[in-house]
Amino acid sequence: ERFACTFSCGAACRGTARYPCLQVLVRTSRSSVPALLHEDERQLRTNPKCSYIPPCARDDQENSENVTYKQKYWKEKVGSQPFTCYFNQHLRPDDVMLKRTHDETVLLHCFLWPLVTFLVGVLIVVLTICAKSLAVRAEAIKKKKH
Repeated sequence: ERFACTFSCGAACRGTARYPCLQVLVRTSRSSVPALLHEDERQLRTNPKCSYIPPCARDDQENSENVTYKQKYWKEKVGSQPFTCYFNQHLRPDDVMLKRTHDETVLLHCFLWPLVTFLVGVLIVVLTICAKSLAVRAEAIKKKKH
């Protein structure tokens, strides 16, 4: 099966090309049923039917060559050697990911930076209130002296 992809060759140059679908099936240590391997979460969302999406080139032949290269890599270099992959047996038992792009560090950054921004904002407001209060007190002390 061939899928469409969008390529860009400049500001006003866009088009669509096609690439063949490469499916790499793997067996996990927890299941005897083969699962479809995906590069990462983004690739899984982009095309859940294929294991690899080549960089979209203008020429369909170049896209096919990229997929063939990846197919040879999986056959010859990896073959039946074990490797680490990620999967969720309950949510997506038929899909396996080679690498995770959304791990704990992403979650940390998603929560840490908004929290830091909020705390800095609160600190600025508190310091502004304190500065105003000190200015009012200083003015009152100045008036008492005169």
